[in-house]
Amino acid sequence: MSKVVVMDHPLIQHKITKIRDKRTGAKEFRELVNEIAMLMTYEATRDLQLEEIEIETPVAKTKAMILTGKKLGIVPILRAGLGMVDGILELIPVAKVGHIGLYRDPETLLPVEYYCKLPNDISEREILLVDPMLATGGSAVAAINFLKEKGAKKIRFLCLIASKKGVETLSAACPDVDIYAGVVDEVLNDHAYILPGLGDAGDRLFGTK
Repeated sequence: MSKVVVMDHPLIQHKITKIRDKRTGAKEFRELVNEIAMLMTYEATRDLQLEEIEIETPVAKTKAMILTGKKLGIVPILRAGLGMVDGILELIPVAKVGHIGLYRDPETLLPVEYYCKLPNDISEREILLVDPMLATGGSAVAAINFLKEKGAKKIRFLCLIASKKGVETLSAACPDVDIYAGVVDEVLNDHAYILPGLGDAGDRLFGTK
């Protein structure tokens, strides 16, 4: 089964409370989503491989550690996932960014793919798949399947708020994908929105209705 990491850092929990609040406007919401994504990336990349090299400081030679192994890729699920990309790039500016466009059919609640553009060397990269919300889990599972079809081998999923059902669905369907969530809420409403959640993340990011 997937490793599920729920972030308990005080800064992350504080900022999630702010983005839940309906009084938080689009500008502040975007800034907070970026900040949370950056903080979550510290934990999600904790097990990246390192190697020892020799460098020379201004005063002496020394052994030091640098990243080794596969490079990273960031793939947001459009459109709301775009809100998390800049925060991650602040930490990993050399990461390549792909995009997967999915929408949820309002009748069936199943994901429908409308766009997919990924780095050519996706098979050589560890992928951070990002979406602010993990509701039913259907879109995340579909996106992971698209990534695997294109050659991705190592995928981690990052979201700000997940539902218990979404975590269970994703973990069961993709046991090789670790899940990193800011918080896990218990239930979904009849429209498959997370409760208490934060509403529609895309609308709140971009000021649309």
